[in-house]
Amino acid sequence: MKPFFPRLAAALALAAALAGCATAPAGLAPPGRGSGDLGLVIERESGSVGVVDTSARTRLGTVEGLGDLSHASVVYARDGATAYVFGRDGALTKVNLLAGTIDKRVMQAGNSIGGAISTDGTLVVAQNYQPGGVKVFDARTLALLADIPAVVDGQPSRVVGLADIPRNRFIYALFDAGQIWIADLANPARPVLTKFTNIGKQPYDALVTPDGRHYIAGLFGEDGLAKIDLWAAEPKVERILPGYGRGEQPLPVFKMPHLRGWAVAGRHAWLPAIGRHEVLVVDTDTWQEVARIPVAGQPVFVMARPDGRQVWVNFAVPDYHVVQVIDTQTRRVTASLEPGKAVLHMEFTPRGDAVWISARDSHHVSVIDTQSFRTLAVLPAKSPSGIFFTSRAARTGF
Repeated sequence: MKPFFPRLAAALALAAALAGCATAPAGLAPPGRGSGDLGLVIERESGSVGVVDTSARTRLGTVEGLGDLSHASVVYARDGATAYVFGRDGALTKVNLLAGTIDKRVMQAGNSIGGAISTDGTLVVAQNYQPGGVKVFDARTLALLADIPAVVDGQPSRVVGLADIPRNRFIYALFDAGQIWIADLANPARPVLTKFTNIGKQPYDALVTPDGRHYIAGLFGEDGLAKIDLWAAEPKVERILPGYGRGEQPLPVFKMPHLRGWAVAGRHAWLPAIGRHEVLVVDTDTWQEVARIPVAGQPVFVMARPDGRQVWVNFAVPDYHVVQVIDTQTRRVTASLEPGKAVLHMEFTPRGDAVWISARDSHHVSVIDTQSFRTLAVLPAKSPSGIFFTSRAARTGF
């Protein structure tokens, strides 16, 4: 583990020695340092994460030893200073951002693609490809509290689209079984499951809308999406947007879009059309399509600036060096940027004054002003992918 602030740590140690006190632990951030403007950048090839300061637009340090991060995601504890990193190799790692250290690490599965944290911050849940199912951990100690297999008709299923919903419940989809389950973990030792069947073929990802009301799963095996109104007295699955993606003739898909990056701005959802060079605009009152916007390539992430005034889009190969900006009032592309080779992810600062963009093959992260589109900073990173800011700690479904 590399020390976090080496000069500061040395100064603290010297001061403690002169005062006749115990040496201060190496790597501690300055006393009183808050965590609200921090974040992590995944460095997928080196198995490390960079800790960044979004106010100063700087990189503070590196935490190493996180294993296979080729498909990694992060959730935060309520304090915003503790991150839980889910690695492709099945590892769950608890990282202290202020100290720049790994607090705890467990190998909980053979292949994992993400996780979530409970409403009250006491539970962390991992979704797994191998052996499938979800596992529930104590957020403080990472002790295993529950193992919930995803088995239908004797066959295990990969789990996707895991999201937290109110009252320490979690919702997720079973890719191989075509089902959606809700796990009520009010008592983690005795999970209560609600199962929705016949939702459609191969749900590949899902999201919860920002208000926590709707859970929407994309379907790779057929056109359309599955939606559940979680506020309904008796929730049920509804099919929406038939034919929204590949249409009557299936089109080649170079990279599956991530529904977690969908933009909900005002009363409209902005979403990637699978395989098409289009972003769809959907009325969230009726869940009907109201517009299609031509874009540079096959969209992967479609993300709204926090105020909903803009939507930013990145793309699959061969257009993954491009990022486009859509004005949500005119529904037109107003800017096309090229921040680097192989753009994989974007993350807005909490109030949307800037967006951070990872360019894997350029080995850097660009910080761009969302009004002028001027590049404010370029930070080095080893094959960066996901960017996760601590502001996610206060958001449902993140």
